[in-house]
Amino acid sequence: MLAVMRKESAIHRVAVLALPPVVAFDMAVATQVFAHEGSGRYEVVVCSLRAGPVPTTTAGFGITVAAGLDAVEIADTVIVPGFRRGLAPADALDALRAAHRRGTRIASICSGAFALAQAGLLDGRRATTHWAHAADLAREHPAVHVDPAVLYIDEGSVLTSAGLAAGLDLCLYLIGVDHGQPAAIRRARDMVTAVHRTGGQAQYSLADTTATSERLNSVTEWALANLHRSITVADLARQAMQSTRTLSRAFATELGTSPRAWLIAARLRSACALLETGDLTVEEIARRSGLGTAANLRLQFRRTYATTPLAYRSAFQPR
Repeated sequence: MLAVMRKESAIHRVAVLALPPVVAFDMAVATQVFAHEGSGRYEVVVCSLRAGPVPTTTAGFGITVAAGLDAVEIADTVIVPGFRRGLAPADALDALRAAHRRGTRIASICSGAFALAQAGLLDGRRATTHWAHAADLAREHPAVHVDPAVLYIDEGSVLTSAGLAAGLDLCLYLIGVDHGQPAAIRRARDMVTAVHRTGGQAQYSLADTTATSERLNSVTEWALANLHRSITVADLARQAMQSTRTLSRAFATELGTSPRAWLIAARLRSACALLETGDLTVEEIARRSGLGTAANLRLQFRRTYATTPLAYRSAFQPR
């Protein structure tokens, strides 16, 4: 749900805080959305620890910023793009904490969430980041309620988004918060994109689910070759020649999930592959992936990906 519009002022100052080495795409998205919004209501500055050159994570070029952390002190909104993982500079964390205490709105794109978490701004809040980093964010910051499935999360004065293109979703959302949905739609049209994409980031996730032990790997390979069959946790345990309790501990240790959850995820990945590459009916895909019925396939897609099988096919199948 769109938040209540913020009180308008003549100029809304946006500071894009580029922590070195910054993800250039994230930084450019935030700058492009607000600096060229067209109404003259935003003033954007890209800043860093100090004015001058800032390296990027992209080989071949860096950037030069015009301002240091003093830009954060006068900003109405601070956006932290992704940066190469590691401890953010102490001066930057102090600036973020001080800005938050002043009531400044603070948002992150991709791994920028780690800086917000390190500053303590996400403690007790829901947050997201790129799906590939979500488990690390949850492990390193257990006080943060990490949701790896969504494109962005609005926690009032603190917002976080998933990686790269999800920064565009978040920035358009912020324009809607500030000036209403019609303003967000106009900006989306200018940028030739949708104001809101269907589903969350879970549909893009290709997280590694390969077991490390030979025994468990043989079990998962057998299951992947027999997904069209009705497979139970007891069937997996028999393949492993273990009790269901021992197998569940092995899955939790090596794959971070339960055997049943792994099976559902594997069936969904199989269904996604069939949707991406062919023109089988949803009913046939449900049968081949072991999800049984089209109704169950749609239910599992909605729960996991926040979209439908046909919408997924439309988005991912080459035209």
